[in-house]
Amino acid sequence: MGQEMPDPADIRQDFDQFSLRCDLLVPAAAERAFEVFTGALTRWWVVEYTWSGPEALAELGMEPRSGGMLYEIGPYGFRGDWGRVLTWDPPRRLVFTWQIGPDRVPVPDPARASEVEVLFLPEAPEQTRVELEHRHFDRHGEAAEGYRQALTAGWHELLSRYVATVDGHHPPLG
Repeated sequence: MGQEMPDPADIRQDFDQFSLRCDLLVPAAAERAFEVFTGALTRWWVVEYTWSGPEALAELGMEPRSGGMLYEIGPYGFRGDWGRVLTWDPPRRLVFTWQIGPDRVPVPDPARASEVEVLFLPEAPEQTRVELEHRHFDRHGEAAEGYRQALTAGWHELLSRYVATVDGHHPPLG
């Protein structure tokens, strides 16, 4: 107690044409911040952003290793992979591909996927600065800049929910 908790509105964002950067403080040690980001996706990810949707999503996860997949499991056990872990360095750094196109269609070729890097930087014993960069939107083709604009709002919502989850508040479902 006695420590002011970050307001989700305190998520700072800046961008250029093909890159988005987000910066926020979370009220937790880097180990917990990393664990919630990577191991508790179903608690903070917006289920409407999944292919399965809120009624059919069974699981959302990230395999905890370099080469692991970011995936969802939907109706009848259907599995959709939507990214691959490139760097797994707990509790400091995570890098993964974003293999979802602007039209929400899977992008199987990682050379045509954008990339997300997340850094977890300790600021105090129970406070971590999280820096997220979603880059290489140009790999998504002609719709790249519009996609970056859409994901600017999308990442703000996701990170607001992430902060609330780290803080012990479960965001409402949906």
